[in-house]
Amino acid sequence: MDEQALLGLNPNADSDFRQRALAYFEQLKISPDAWQVCAEALAQKTYSDDHVKFFCFQVLEHQVKYKYSELSTAQQQLIRETLLSWLQAQMQNPQPEKTFIRNKAAQVFALLFVTEYLTKWPKFFFDILSVVDLNPRGVDLYLRILMAIDSELVDRDVVHTSEEARRNTLIKDTMREQCIPNLVESWYQILHNYQYTNSEVLCQCLEVVGAYVSWIDLSLIANDRFINMLLGHMSVEVLREEACDCLFEIVNKGMDPVDKMKLVESLCQVLQTAGFFSIDQEEDLDFVARFSKLVNGMGQSLIVSWTKLIKNGAVKNAQEALEAIETKVPLMLQLLVHEDDDISSNIIGFCYDYLHILKQLPVLSDQQKANVEAIMLAVMKKLTYDEEYNFENEGEDEAMFVEYRKQLKLLLDRLAQVSPELVLASVRRVFSATLQNWQTTRFMEVEVAVRLLYMLAEALPVSHGAHFSGDVSKASALQDMMRTLVTSGVSSYQHTSVTLEFFETVVRYEKFFTVEPQHIPCVLMAFLDHRGLWHSSAKVRSRTAYLFSRFVKSLNKQMNPYIEEILNRIQDLLALSPPENGYQSLLSSDDQLFIYETAGALIVNSEYPAENKQALMKDLLTPLMERFKVLLEKLMMAQDEERQASLADSLNHAVGFASRTSKAFSNKQTVKQCGCSQVYLDCLQTFLPALSCPLQKDVLRSGVRTFLHRMIICLEEEVLPFIPSASEHMLKDCEAKDLQEFIPLINQITAKFKMQVSPFLQQMFMPLLHAIFEVLLRPAEDNDQSAALEKQMLRRSYFAFLQTVTGSGMSEVIANQGAENVEQVLVTIIQGAVDYPDPIAQKTCFIILSKLVELWGGKDGPVGFADFVYKHIVPACFLAPLKQTFDLADAQTVLALSECAVTLKTIHLKRGPECVQYLQQEYLPSLQVAPEIIQEFCQALQQPDAKVFKNYLKVFFQRAKP
Repeated sequence: MDEQALLGLNPNADSDFRQRALAYFEQLKISPDAWQVCAEALAQKTYSDDHVKFFCFQVLEHQVKYKYSELSTAQQQLIRETLLSWLQAQMQNPQPEKTFIRNKAAQVFALLFVTEYLTKWPKFFFDILSVVDLNPRGVDLYLRILMAIDSELVDRDVVHTSEEARRNTLIKDTMREQCIPNLVESWYQILHNYQYTNSEVLCQCLEVVGAYVSWIDLSLIANDRFINMLLGHMSVEVLREEACDCLFEIVNKGMDPVDKMKLVESLCQVLQTAGFFSIDQEEDLDFVARFSKLVNGMGQSLIVSWTKLIKNGAVKNAQEALEAIETKVPLMLQLLVHEDDDISSNIIGFCYDYLHILKQLPVLSDQQKANVEAIMLAVMKKLTYDEEYNFENEGEDEAMFVEYRKQLKLLLDRLAQVSPELVLASVRRVFSATLQNWQTTRFMEVEVAVRLLYMLAEALPVSHGAHFSGDVSKASALQDMMRTLVTSGVSSYQHTSVTLEFFETVVRYEKFFTVEPQHIPCVLMAFLDHRGLWHSSAKVRSRTAYLFSRFVKSLNKQMNPYIEEILNRIQDLLALSPPENGYQSLLSSDDQLFIYETAGALIVNSEYPAENKQALMKDLLTPLMERFKVLLEKLMMAQDEERQASLADSLNHAVGFASRTSKAFSNKQTVKQCGCSQVYLDCLQTFLPALSCPLQKDVLRSGVRTFLHRMIICLEEEVLPFIPSASEHMLKDCEAKDLQEFIPLINQITAKFKMQVSPFLQQMFMPLLHAIFEVLLRPAEDNDQSAALEKQMLRRSYFAFLQTVTGSGMSEVIANQGAENVEQVLVTIIQGAVDYPDPIAQKTCFIILSKLVELWGGKDGPVGFADFVYKHIVPACFLAPLKQTFDLADAQTVLALSECAVTLKTIHLKRGPECVQYLQQEYLPSLQVAPEIIQEFCQALQQPDAKVFKNYLKVFFQRAKP
């Protein structure tokens, strides 16, 4: 072996050596006999360096995984012998191999097992067991091999082909027949022999049992000798977590509902007698978390049994199951309310399912009502933040608590389905008591009180947020709580979590303000002062910007008296932050978008006359335009690239802000009706010069292009005079991505204005196509994936453009380009349909071809088109589906074939019997199609029902392909 290259395997080696080692690995993978060198090195213990040993196993792994079938019988035998002799050597080694080597070896054994067990090595386990016997090192490797095999056969995270899945099923069936009882016996012996001497091996063995339980006969494990031993392990500190997990897997195994009930009950009895249910005495929280998971498994198993028994009409057994469930509820509640969230989280599934049962019962007993109340109290307690929660710098612990809160929310929703009155009364009690004394109450209690009110909106669902009408008692309770929220002054509480919860809640219950509009001014003030948009925390300011926008838009009818006041107060937040002097604006540009949207909505939805709206919109957008002109001049002069980038960003933000103000316009309130056309035309005139700026092209073009899209919708035909020069600038110095993003703009204009833009389209049609072809023909490296993908996307955009032009009734745009150009375009469509294995583009091409045949394929079509149909379009309909890359099992490809069928039907419709004659006498015979199949094909084509032909065509090509 190349000793120099092997030096690069050491993690501390320099990068040149590491590169050399990687290259060497690739070389050995390709070499037909390099694996033998590695096998020999392992068998004869040539190398002591761990990284070299690992490397040798990697080479063997590659050989077994990808090239095993190429080896001779003798070579395959050599691999088996190498692995067994390596295993044998581990028994005598003074020191065990490092864990990463043992794991890699186990993976190679497992790969060899799935390859050979059914054919050449049925005695795999017997051979391994005879080598390892009860040697602790051997047992360790045996158990690692078993885990690796389980992961090859059963791991849900590994994606298997259907062939591998079939093979794995067959392996499991064969193992069940031939060796599983022996393996189970070996596990029992390991657990028995090592129970006092080697806790590590015992834990591994328990993990193996837990893994295999899901797919072997449960009676081999769920019997007295095994269960008693596992229960014994539950009392041994180093084993009990693994024993707990193992019992969980046993309980989780699918089985007859009555048998499952008996199994769970007997387990519970033993665990309770042994004192495991007294969890308040237990200090080891990791163990309690595992135990909570076990109790959850037992509870959910009993609920599954109850559901099945009810479904089968076994009333007596179902009653027993329900009683068994009820006896677990006190333990469940203890775990649910445990101060450790992991322990509580692990039991939520059982709790949720238990509530689902109660929901189905016609009447609840007093005990069940008490249980529901206890769960409600637990949820309210556990929703509360603890002191350690870091609001300014949220890390992993905080993210876990947020997830845990989501689980509790699901419980609250389920509680509300069982007893909405109880939930409403409980929340009202906590809310009222807390808000009465909010000034002297800790932040987490105030936050959770407001949070509970917020959560009621989803827990007690109504249509369109109508919480304040309908059910009188519920509406008045919510109305009282909302009134308290907005009048109590709690919005001034000095903690970000309370502030945010206040704003979230007033926005969620915006319908309250239509019932009691007198509270709007005080909430607006909260949004518009130090509690909201001017808060000291950037996080609060950011979220408030979004919530403020929602609040204003949802209450636009009620906003009229406050418009000028609001616009004055938000003036400072609208400033385009200058990219210099280290100036830090209060809001990020993303947040400012919401403020601009809010300002636009206030102006457009106001009851002011059009001239007032125009004046207000002008006041809003003029500072942006002026700032834009200044910044664009600065960008043209800027030398430093970083400075250029930050100026371009600011320019882009200005365009984005202007664009966002237009979101408020609608069919009822158009730009014209509001008298705002001129302001937006001025914006267009201000922004378009940025397209000719040679610096930071990508950023500037992208922003202006988005603005144009928006103005086509808002300004309608008033935008048209700007389109030609904008297009000309955007087609200069194009990359694939520029074109790809420019084409949808042209498509939008074409589809919207149709004949109005025909002269413009005719003029720019060939320049656009030349720009596209120029980019598509640029050479690229063979292995440059991103360039290939960009070209594929550009090709799709090009065909989408042609589809828009032909589909908008503007085929003369193509027809008027001169015969040579028309032919070039038609050839590209045929290439798109046949040559590129991209079913999305192929489908589009067939749609274009169908449309062109429909428009030009009749007797009065353009000269030469009928010839083109027979020479190119008909062959394309056969050559494309006959390609190997045209996969009829793929959904997109089937859609492409469907459009191909439409094309053939359209040709038949336009050309009539002449088409059938051509297929029968010339084209299909040239493909060596049998006469009876030709007959069948032509009959299907002439069927009036297009669907019949589509289905036939799929079968036709399935038969034609080898």
